Amino acid sequence: MSAPQREKWNSSLGFILAAAGSAIGLGNIWRFPYITGKNGGGSFVLLYLGIVLLVGLPIMYLELALGRSTGKGPVGAIASVAPKSLWKFLGYLAVITGIGILSFYGVVAGWTVYYFFKSFISGFTPGQSGNVFGSFVTSGSKQIIFMGIFMGLTTGVVVMGVKGGIEKLSTVLMPVLLVLMLGLIIYAMTLPKAMSGLKFYLVPTSAGFTKTTFIYALGQAFFSLSLGMGAMLTYGSYLQKKENILRAGLIVVIFDTAIALMAGFIIFPVLGGAPAAAGPGLVFVVITDLFSVLPGGRIIAMAFFAMLAIAALTSTISLLEVAASYLIDEHKMKRPAAALTVGAITFCVGIPSALSLGASKFLSNIGSFAGRSWGFLDIFDYVFGNLSLAIGGMLLVVFVLWKWKLQHAEEEIFANSKAGPWVKYVLRPLTIFVAPAAVALVIGFLLFTGKTLS
Repeated sequence: MSAPQREKWNSSLGFILAAAGSAIGLGNIWRFPYITGKNGGGSFVLLYLGIVLLVGLPIMYLELALGRSTGKGPVGAIASVAPKSLWKFLGYLAVITGIGILSFYGVVAGWTVYYFFKSFISGFTPGQSGNVFGSFVTSGSKQIIFMGIFMGLTTGVVVMGVKGGIEKLSTVLMPVLLVLMLGLIIYAMTLPKAMSGLKFYLVPTSAGFTKTTFIYALGQAFFSLSLGMGAMLTYGSYLQKKENILRAGLIVVIFDTAIALMAGFIIFPVLGGAPAAAGPGLVFVVITDLFSVLPGGRIIAMAFFAMLAIAALTSTISLLEVAASYLIDEHKMKRPAAALTVGAITFCVGIPSALSLGASKFLSNIGSFAGRSWGFLDIFDYVFGNLSLAIGGMLLVVFVLWKWKLQHAEEEIFANSKAGPWVKYVLRPLTIFVAPAAVALVIGFLLFTGKTLS
């Protein structure tokens, strides 16, 4: 039975918006401001921007090039270059990593839907955000229901295909995301603490820099761009040959980085300085409590959580697409069946994570390591959301340099490009030396400290 003709992006803009949507996730909006605040504000921003260009962009180019050259997802792409070799496990690692991340990311994404509806229906009572969040995450039924809602949305988009689902939705949601963020930025600038927050965010200082600042900037840049999980490789496989990878990849990186920076222009003016909490604590407790007392806070909360839901959805779509494309390419499944199968498997795998925030005593505290207790979601975040991504990114660079050869990658990257030869000579050392060394540092940090960077 022959495989159906592979879908392609309808336009360059459609690919850029979809790929940028994949890269733009909750980490851009709630983690980037916290890490920035903890590591020196404006100085960290400059360091982050440099690392995005020197480390993230070269690896993204490799993924896009390998995907378009082979016209297949991670497993098929690796097998096309190195058939009947052990390298094929790298493709399977990408598929498994995507499912692993989506299983717990879907839980957190479900929170954005719950908080959007709560903002709409009743709003938040001043001083009670911590109690509301604690009651919500410890309810196993609510966690599973809202994870299921989000997984249903994600699966439905992937069922509709590359053009009719992913691209069409991205061309609608990404502009909406930008409008919401711009509106929130304008609102944030009117608040009393806006100028002090902006000063901290934009003026470089040495305060906050530690031995691990560089590692955290590396981790944020690498994971923010959806690298190492096969998403960019899969999206690259849908690129038409006429597209300019060099230009498109750069635009995606700029778009993703701009969204992270825009998040800072919302968070820091609202807080007036460095965030005192990270991740869920920052967004669902600290910021939510501020919305409850700010003028027009209920409307602003609705816009804020709608923004978070959009950012989450564009990321979960790409995660599910990696595994769905594997079933379509390698097992000749029809797209609806492939998407529904992956969605169902991921939902089931995600149930323990949904119950590990207090609903199940055992799943919430499986054991202790590196000085802290670990729940099921914590373990999945560490294994798949951190370690597997970094290892996958490192092995991809090694695979391209050793098996596919850099010459073939460069031919694909620079096809249809009018860039001068100097661009190739700048990218080459970054790809061969800088990017692998940087990712190796991240892997070493994760293994020897037991800490996460996501």
